[in-house]
Amino acid sequence: MLFCPTCANLLVISAETGYNKWACNSCAYEFPISKQMTSRTKMKRKEVDDVLGGDEMWKHADSTAAQCDKCNHGRAYFYQLQIRSADEPMTTSYSCAGCGYRWREN
Repeated sequence: MLFCPTCANLLVISAETGYNKWACNSCAYEFPISKQMTSRTKMKRKEVDDVLGGDEMWKHADSTAAQCDKCNHGRAYFYQLQIRSADEPMTTSYSCAGCGYRWREN
């Protein structure tokens, strides 16, 4: 992307006069294209934040009687989040106190 040095608007490629040029739609600025213009920028990916709290969330979770499907342990940590619309019930996430297996119930 190039911008007009006169009015700072975005320049567009135009071929009205038979040759390619960068032209400004707001003012009379034109810049002829005489060679191929390319540039590449390698963008750094942003680190993804765990919006549900990740492992830190489980350190402060309450526990309840719940049966684990993996190890049949009778106790699990849980927390509730409203991840759908307000007229839907909260989603409860569980983590087995025995093996650490995680599951959700809507």
